[in-house]
Amino acid sequence: MDFPAGLKYTKDHEWIKVDGNEAVIGITEFAQRELGDIVYIDITSLGKEVAKDEVFGTVEAVKTVSDLFMPAGGTITEVNPALDSQPELVNTDPYGDGWMVKATLQDVSALDSLLSADSYKALIGG
Repeated sequence: MDFPAGLKYTKDHEWIKVDGNEAVIGITEFAQRELGDIVYIDITSLGKEVAKDEVFGTVEAVKTVSDLFMPAGGTITEVNPALDSQPELVNTDPYGDGWMVKATLQDVSALDSLLSADSYKALIGG
């Protein structure tokens, strides 16, 4: 399983990549494996301010629906348009083409409370 070092992780299995106060957010390889075949992504928070740990959307797999939690507070500025027609990108490339949203963060220091790649790997027993 892949745990890219340049990312921060949540205990709810989201990842976040930050450049200044701009962030890209998705779910981890572990999360997509647990969910199974992803068939639909529902993100209705575009343009909205979403607090840390608040739900910004859902991901639907063949067997279940799971909430997506915001790793740090911010405004959702973009939803990955490719996921409308290819939600399986989350399964095949969770850290690349399968990203979920982009956001402008309110407080970058909130990232200090997130997990490093090594800490996340230890959390899931990887």
